[in-house]
Amino acid sequence: MQRSYVKLELPKILEMLSRFCTTPLSRELVDGLTPQTELAILQNWQAETTEAREILRFFPTIPLGGIRDVRQALHRAELGAILEPSDLLAICDTVKAGRRLRRFCLEMKRPFPIVQALANQIGVFSELETMIEAAIDDEANVRDDASPELFRLRRKIAATHEKIKAKLEAVLRSQETQKYLQDNLITIRGDRYVIPVKQEYRSQIPGLVHDQSASGATLFIEPLAVVELNNELRTVISAEKNEIERILQNLSKNVQVYAKEITETLQKLAYLDFVFAKGRLSEKMDASEPELNTEGKIKLIRARHPLIQGEVVPTSLELGYEFNTLVITGPNTGGKTVTLKTVGLFSLMAQVGLHIPAEPGSVTAIFQKIFADIGDEQSIEQSLSTFSSHLKNIIEIVKQVNSSSLVLLDELGAGTDPTEGSALAMAILEFLHKNGAKTIATTHYSELKAFAYSTPGIKNASVEFDAETLRPTYKLIIGLPGRSNAMEIALRLGLPADLVRRARSFISKEELQVADMIQDLEENRRASHAEREEIERLKQEIVLLKQALEEERQELKIKEAKILEKAYLEAEEIIAKSRHQAEEIIKSLRTELTAEARRAQEQIAQAAKQQLKNAAEELGQKVKKLNVTPGKPPEYLQPGDQVFITTLQQKGVVLTPLNAQGEVQVQAGILKINVSLKHLRKIEKEATASEKSGVVQLMKDKSLQISNELDLRGLLVEEALEKVDKYLDDAVLANLPNVYLIHGKGTGALRSAIKEHLLRHPHVKNFRIGDYSEGGTGVTVVQLKG
Repeated sequence: MQRSYVKLELPKILEMLSRFCTTPLSRELVDGLTPQTELAILQNWQAETTEAREILRFFPTIPLGGIRDVRQALHRAELGAILEPSDLLAICDTVKAGRRLRRFCLEMKRPFPIVQALANQIGVFSELETMIEAAIDDEANVRDDASPELFRLRRKIAATHEKIKAKLEAVLRSQETQKYLQDNLITIRGDRYVIPVKQEYRSQIPGLVHDQSASGATLFIEPLAVVELNNELRTVISAEKNEIERILQNLSKNVQVYAKEITETLQKLAYLDFVFAKGRLSEKMDASEPELNTEGKIKLIRARHPLIQGEVVPTSLELGYEFNTLVITGPNTGGKTVTLKTVGLFSLMAQVGLHIPAEPGSVTAIFQKIFADIGDEQSIEQSLSTFSSHLKNIIEIVKQVNSSSLVLLDELGAGTDPTEGSALAMAILEFLHKNGAKTIATTHYSELKAFAYSTPGIKNASVEFDAETLRPTYKLIIGLPGRSNAMEIALRLGLPADLVRRARSFISKEELQVADMIQDLEENRRASHAEREEIERLKQEIVLLKQALEEERQELKIKEAKILEKAYLEAEEIIAKSRHQAEEIIKSLRTELTAEARRAQEQIAQAAKQQLKNAAEELGQKVKKLNVTPGKPPEYLQPGDQVFITTLQQKGVVLTPLNAQGEVQVQAGILKINVSLKHLRKIEKEATASEKSGVVQLMKDKSLQISNELDLRGLLVEEALEKVDKYLDDAVLANLPNVYLIHGKGTGALRSAIKEHLLRHPHVKNFRIGDYSEGGTGVTVVQLKG
């Protein structure tokens, strides 16, 4: 595939990937990246890129700083060399960076198994890290307190410096000496302190001459008074150097012990950096993980070539499902070559573990070989014409192609006699098709359109051309061959109509019929597309109207239920009052009647009570039949919730959670009964002080459990809106300021329905379409009321 890399611009993509790497080691991994053909390997590569992309979404600032390329230093340490302080500092920075990255990855609350497995292989070298930090400062100097002996020596050096300076300053201040000096200053020559003396007064200042000026007028003399001190200083400095060497040797030996483990850790750090670079590239391209297969199936949904600057028109196509060969026709600069390159580049990107800039659900195949003959490769040196150059490439392709190959041919058969060129192109396409290769070819030849139409497994396609603006739209249309627009363009550009008519007369009747047929097909396609859009718009209006009617129906039902409930309560009150009056009458009669009369009266009273009870039950049954209980059954209940039992028309308290049969146990008076949720209505009560603290705890629990995003992709509009309502309730309870509703891009129907719903939602303060880094038009960002 190496030759196809350059044609399909994979090196440019890898160069983009390399710029996201933070270490030379991970850039080397990018440089060595080549397409693989093992499905299991590629699935793992894609999965690690997906994990990295997801981690970056939650944690944009991953601690990758501080990793150094210390391979040479580790190798020298293994050989027993003494490392420089700068080498030790780089090793310390690297193991410290590894420790930070390991902790970051392993402490993430969400599971990311591939990345966390890699992070778990990073070694921790805390003891070595501490030793180096205690001896080497941030400027790569050995610290004064690296050892007690070094601390003593450096104090002695400082004291000796001060003594020498004091003696020399005394010499400089002497009135007798000053007249012999060239300058009144102390300087250093050969690590010894000296003073500048005029040449003619050499004998007036006893001491050792260490240097002279270029003119010879000045001698730099070390006075005898400081010779001993300078000798002492050099001795102490030499002792300091030996102590530093001993400290560095000790640290280097400790590095030697861990050299192999640190090298392995360095490899893991480089690979993790490489993985996160793939995630960042996926973010930049707004890419997604493709589904991989070994059956040669390609399905690109709104694919965008990542190297095209400015606005890119997405391309959607299929290959390897109903047909294995696609013949694309259309105008120059219409996007045919871009389509070829997009298909080939996406296959190569998927086979090096990169996401592709297309919608989720896109499919790419794993090809053993990818061939591309794209562009004008005319060679003056080899005396090859454009046709000969292309033919030479095709000969090489024909020799190697098989059923696991992808073949991309630009302007097949061009550069020679049209009749012979089209015949040769058909023979080549037929050969590739019979060998099972997946082929996409672009052409201008009308004969190839008919060939594709009449050959099973070969499909026509075209890039759309706007005859009004005389410009291509860059949209690919599968199943419809392109037509020549030369006559329309000539007419619109001002060529006389007579000339255009005369030109048409030279075209054969059959060719005109084919051109007219293609035009009719294109017009029908556009009309069908417009009708589909109108139908979709009407469907959305119907859905919104249905929702509004359903809301009105629910409101009327609740009002009806409240009216009937009020009537029931008033009737109950009347019955209770009647019962009380009857009991009062009976009580007064009991005191006045004889025992025998009381017995008779008691029988009458019992009969009256029974009649009252029967009346109450009859009224209750009538109310139940009218479905008087307002509200909807609760979706869930928990112990302690107050409820109204519709079958008993009585209040109760929930004792147990929901069981497998969809029932809870309720305490109703002295009774404990199991009741289905559909026969219960939850009673909201004013929270007491203690209960309010429970509400606060519930809100805390919600805030810990609820995510700030809701994925609605794949749901019907009604299902999605129901989920949105419940989710926004929970989000408000959890006190979330902003949430993300993920509905995908698709046709935009779900996005529009959610937009209409949010406009009148009581919890919503504001909302907008997500920006580039948040998912673009596939996400709606909702700001909730506080």
